Amino acid sequence: MTSHGAHDAFLASLDRHRGILFKVANAYCRDPASREDLVQEIVLQLWRAYPRFDGRAKFSTWMYRIAVNVAISFYRSERRTAERIEHSDGAQIEELAAPGAQPDDNAAFLYEIIDRFDALSRALMILYLDDRPYSEIAEILGITQTNVATKISRLKEQLRRGVAAHAVR
Repeated sequence: MTSHGAHDAFLASLDRHRGILFKVANAYCRDPASREDLVQEIVLQLWRAYPRFDGRAKFSTWMYRIAVNVAISFYRSERRTAERIEHSDGAQIEELAAPGAQPDDNAAFLYEIIDRFDALSRALMILYLDDRPYSEIAEILGITQTNVATKISRLKEQLRRGVAAHAVR
């Protein structure tokens, strides 16, 4: 495939699966500017990795794997930066709700609970909520299907407890 053909194929596949970019970015960033930065970083890393895409996995699976790994790195970097800022001037960093797509109270509350998860758990929940099969989640995250099932079961229990605690308020 020519360089131009590869570029066109990449853009077409990226466009077909662009929802993945926004699902991952929304799960890891509440601040609009950070979310935009994350989407750009994911696209950049996808483009850099595209020459190594061999088609053994579906494009969406490959894309999720890269997007989640970039998001986890980005999230960790952002948290370290926020902690340094918070410690340096004593100001609290406020997380902003997702603009544009005004989520209802239930969705906002769900994101609030998911925000408390560690990076791997957050990735698991994003993929689970996107109805990805356990086999694909395992492939994307590099863990076994049994591990996926166990972790998702535990996360669902955490969500149930969070919802129950919220309902008591």
